[in-house]
Amino acid sequence: QPHCKCYWFTKNILMFSFLCLPFSETFTVSVKSPVSVQRGHTAILPCWLTFSQSAEDMEVHWYQRSDSYDTKVLLYKARTFDYSSQKASFTGRVSFGLKEETSGGLKAGDVSLKLEKATIEDAGKYTCFVSSSDDSDSASISLSVTAVMKDHNKVNLSCQSDGWHPKPELSWSDSKTALTPANVMFSTNSAGFYSVHSWVLVSSPCQVSCSVGLFNEALKEARMCLKNPPPLQEGTWFHPQVSFITGWVAFGILLVVLAAFGALYFLYFRKKENIQLVDTGNPLIKMKDSILRDNADAEFPDGDRVTCLTAVRGSPGFSSGRHYWEVSLAHGKFDLIKKSWWIGVTDKHEIPLDEHLSPTTKNGFWFLSSCPNQEDTVQFSTEPETFIYVQSKPKTVGVYLDFDNRELSFYNVEEKCLIGSLAAKFTGELFPLFNPGKGDIGTMKILQRPKTILMFLQISVMNSQLAPLSASDPKFALLQSLVS
Repeated sequence: QPHCKCYWFTKNILMFSFLCLPFSETFTVSVKSPVSVQRGHTAILPCWLTFSQSAEDMEVHWYQRSDSYDTKVLLYKARTFDYSSQKASFTGRVSFGLKEETSGGLKAGDVSLKLEKATIEDAGKYTCFVSSSDDSDSASISLSVTAVMKDHNKVNLSCQSDGWHPKPELSWSDSKTALTPANVMFSTNSAGFYSVHSWVLVSSPCQVSCSVGLFNEALKEARMCLKNPPPLQEGTWFHPQVSFITGWVAFGILLVVLAAFGALYFLYFRKKENIQLVDTGNPLIKMKDSILRDNADAEFPDGDRVTCLTAVRGSPGFSSGRHYWEVSLAHGKFDLIKKSWWIGVTDKHEIPLDEHLSPTTKNGFWFLSSCPNQEDTVQFSTEPETFIYVQSKPKTVGVYLDFDNRELSFYNVEEKCLIGSLAAKFTGELFPLFNPGKGDIGTMKILQRPKTILMFLQISVMNSQLAPLSASDPKFALLQSLVS
C-alpha cells in the first residue's frame, strides 16, 4: 500500500511539473490577397494568426514593400500604437480592422490593417509582420486602388483570377483591338499559387474581354457588354441619361464593375407593384406585414453563411411585361442600413430549404446582394460573382424587371442612379426574392403604395370631369401616369 501511494504522489508531481513548463508560442501569419479598393474608400487588408492565438501582447508591424523596414505604416507593441516611425502619408488613416464581421480582433489573432481614405499612392505591396518572444512570421498582401473617372460615358472594369501556376498572362481586348490596362498586379498565396488583378477604363458601347492563361495553353475568358439604351420614347418607364451596363461572367474569371459618374439614371417610374411576402412559417426568420428580418433567437444549421434557408418568395409572379418595386434597407429609428441582404427574382415556386444549394443565375436565382467584408461593394448572383463598387450603400433598392426584354435592373433610389443590370433568358414565371441575411439589427421592408394616395388620386381624376383637363395639360398626364 505505501508503494501505491508513492506512485500516485509521484505521478501527480510529474503531471504538475509538465503543466508548468513554458509553452512555445509558435504561429503562422496568413493573409488574403489581393485587395482592391476604390479611391477615397476604406480598405481592409486581412492578416491573422493561425489557431486564433491572441496577439494582444505581440508586436505587429505593417510596412510597404517599397519602403525600408524602419518606415512603418502601422506599429503596435507593448499593447499600444507607436507612431514615432510612421510614414507621414498614413497619419490618422490607419488602425486595426476586422477581416470579417465575426472576427474577435486582436484577442483572436486578427491583426488586419484598416486603411481609410485610400489614395492612388497607397497602391502596392504591404507586409504584415508579427513577432512574440518565441516566434515571428510575416506575409505580403497586394493592394490595388482604382479611381472612378469623370470622363463622360466611361466605365472602369477590373478583372481578377486566382489559383494559377506558373505566373499567368492577362490581356484585355474589345471587339476591334487589344486594350492597354492601367496596371497588372500579381500576388501568391501560402501554397505558391498566383493571383492576378488588372483594371482598364473603357467607353460604352462596347464589348470587353479579359483573358487569363498560361503560355501555349487555352485561355480563360470573361466578357462584359456595355451598351447605350434606346432613345427615350413615349410611355417609357425610365429616363436614361447616358449608358447602362449589362454583363455576364464566364469561365472562372472575376469581373468587377465600377459605375462611372456618367452612368447615372434618373427614374421616372409610372407604377409600383404592391408585392406581398409569402409566409411559409419558417422559424429562422421573422415576418410582420411587409417587414422581414432574421430570427436572432434561432439556431441556424448553416452557421454564419447566408443561404436559401432564410430566403423568402414574394407574390404575385410575373411572366411578361415590365414591373417595378422597392425595398427599404434603412432603419429610420436607429439610422442604420442593413449589412446583409439579397434582393431579386427567382423562378422557384417554393424556395428550396437547402443550405448546400448555390443560388446563382444558372439555377434560377437572379439577385443583387450585400458583399461580406466589403461595405462599399455589392454583388450579382452570377457564377463566379460579379462585384460592383458603390459610392454609398443604398438605403432603398428599386427593382425593375423587363421580362420581355430579358433584363433585370437595380437602382439606388435615393441617389437616383443605376447600380447594375443583368441580362438573362427568363423562362416561365418569375417571383420577387428577398433574404434578410443574418447578424444585424436592421430590417428589410417591402415598400407598398399607400391606399390613401390611390384613393386621393382616383377622386381627383373623377372630380376633373366637372372641370375637364386637356390631354395636353401636364396635370392630366401626371395623374394618368400615377394611377395607371
